Amino acid sequence: MRVAPEIVLTDEERDELKKLVRSKLTSVRLSQRARIVLLAADGMLSKDIAEQLGVGPVQVSRWRERYAVDRLAGIERDLPRGAPPKTVDVARLVALTTQSKPEAATHWSTRTMAAELGVSAASVSRHWRANGLKPHLVRGFKVSRDPSFVEKLEDVVGLYMSPPEHALVLCCDEKSQVQALDRTQPGLPMKKGRAATMTHDYKRNGVTTLFAALNVLDGQVIGQCQPRHTHVEWLKFLRQIDRETPKDKTLHLIADNYATHKHPAVQEWLAKHPRFNMHFTPTSASWLNMVERFFRDISANRLRRGVFTSVPELVAAIDAYIAHHNINPKPFIWTSSARDILQKVIRANSRLTAKQNATLH
Repeated sequence: MRVAPEIVLTDEERDELKKLVRSKLTSVRLSQRARIVLLAADGMLSKDIAEQLGVGPVQVSRWRERYAVDRLAGIERDLPRGAPPKTVDVARLVALTTQSKPEAATHWSTRTMAAELGVSAASVSRHWRANGLKPHLVRGFKVSRDPSFVEKLEDVVGLYMSPPEHALVLCCDEKSQVQALDRTQPGLPMKKGRAATMTHDYKRNGVTTLFAALNVLDGQVIGQCQPRHTHVEWLKFLRQIDRETPKDKTLHLIADNYATHKHPAVQEWLAKHPRFNMHFTPTSASWLNMVERFFRDISANRLRRGVFTSVPELVAAIDAYIAHHNINPKPFIWTSSARDILQKVIRANSRLTAKQNATLH
């Protein structure tokens, strides 16, 4: 049978414990522990102390034993609560995230990584943020293999960074297959506590192609929607550019290597209009064309959530967006030099080559 240790107090110890009980600055826990020790010193049994104070007998035994061993210091320190926190092996977490994949999955999630390391998902998320890791994201890329990449890069970036005098620089391209999509059911508007709704399925009501020319100087956009995007439609758009730009200005058009831009009929028309000068981006480098930034904006702001019952309704929405944009246009400012871009491409090529060689071996 276990016997509780006898508590014998000096006058100084009894006075100190009584002060803890009476003081309004003492925590409730410490005051209760001091009462347990005082009652034990008066010869009361642990079960009687527990009954009088409304606590468990195990708790009474614990604190009288701690006082018997460490005196006042024994009841001032709190006992550790629960299991000790698990530490995260950050080096292993980073290595697993960047150099491996979970079984039967393409990337790690906080839960799969937490299960692998035996820690909480919140800990994984915290260390991923601290190390700049985002396994849920993947960014598209493609390194250009154009043999004339450097020359085309310097040509296009030169027009952005140092445009010629008495001339306009226009970034031109087509946004093809813009669909007039109607939803199968009407959506519900957003309200407090609920996002707007839209059905996942839709009805196709035809397509159009948006031809656009972005003025690098002021951000103005010349736009035209046509049902197709052959060299015939491209010529119509070039004629519109010719009509809507000052006749005394030389025009430098930046475009991609789409075959319609180099069609013999187009070449013949350009020869008769010498103020038009074509500049082509490198193959697989459409990101060099700043009109792509405008296409992203119109897609995000007007088209992606739009509901269109017909192609004319879609075309009217596009025309209205361009007109609204041109009321207060803001140019996109190009900041990367050709040298900086070329260095990044060289580094990307070296990494890709090393990766391919490692795969082969």
